[in-house]
Amino acid sequence: MKIAVAGATGRVGHYVLEELKNRGHNTVAISRSNGIDIITGEGLKSSLVGVECIIDAASGPSPDQESATKFFTNAAHNLQEVGAQAGVKRIIVVSIIGIDRFTAGYMVAKIAHEKVSQSGRIPASIVRAAQFHEFVSQILEWGMKGDVSYVPKMKTQLVAARTVAEFLADIATGKRSVITPHVEIAGPKMESLVDAAKRLIARRGDQIHIEGVSNPDDPDRVLYETDGLMPGRDAILGGPTFDEWLNSEDFRKHPN
Repeated sequence: MKIAVAGATGRVGHYVLEELKNRGHNTVAISRSNGIDIITGEGLKSSLVGVECIIDAASGPSPDQESATKFFTNAAHNLQEVGAQAGVKRIIVVSIIGIDRFTAGYMVAKIAHEKVSQSGRIPASIVRAAQFHEFVSQILEWGMKGDVSYVPKMKTQLVAARTVAEFLADIATGKRSVITPHVEIAGPKMESLVDAAKRLIARRGDQIHIEGVSNPDDPDRVLYETDGLMPGRDAILGGPTFDEWLNSEDFRKHPN
């Protein structure tokens, strides 16, 4: 089976490619570094020849709502239109748990992403994932000021990017099916993002102070800090836990 992965060099995308190759499938790595641009369309038409399924794991370059919305809607439109012309039969879109509860920011952009993906000629399945274990390091970097990292107070059921990738590969190859508007996947344990960040820097041995912060001007602040990102009761839960992941080979290869 020939499967294309958009965002092939990203946190989930590179694991999806690895998993599909290990299972013996023919893969197409869609990324700018491979000369394929889902925004401009450069190289996209030729890359999708013979592809049966696209896994859209691309992530926006900015958390800004307007910029992210423009990125995701353009990308989704191009994947649908060019994919339909190439004869692609299915698209699987990676999204985020809880986005329909939020009113601003990146979450609103992802809602727009889902809508455009599901309005095209190719049937689209939505996989909403919790924040990745790897997301904690990114948040640390975004919040750095000197030797202090200001980490937003957030509750989430962190999940390993590799676990999500394996789940996506199962859907793409027919081992699992999505029969509802979307399916959710999360880790086995609820985590405080601030606490997870502290454990991460302790594992790395970094001399960084973590300061939990809350933005009173954010209309979705309470959702982030309570249950807005929590999976529903029908969600698929998969390990490892965050602490298990900190002791895994994946973390040792990519501690940052």
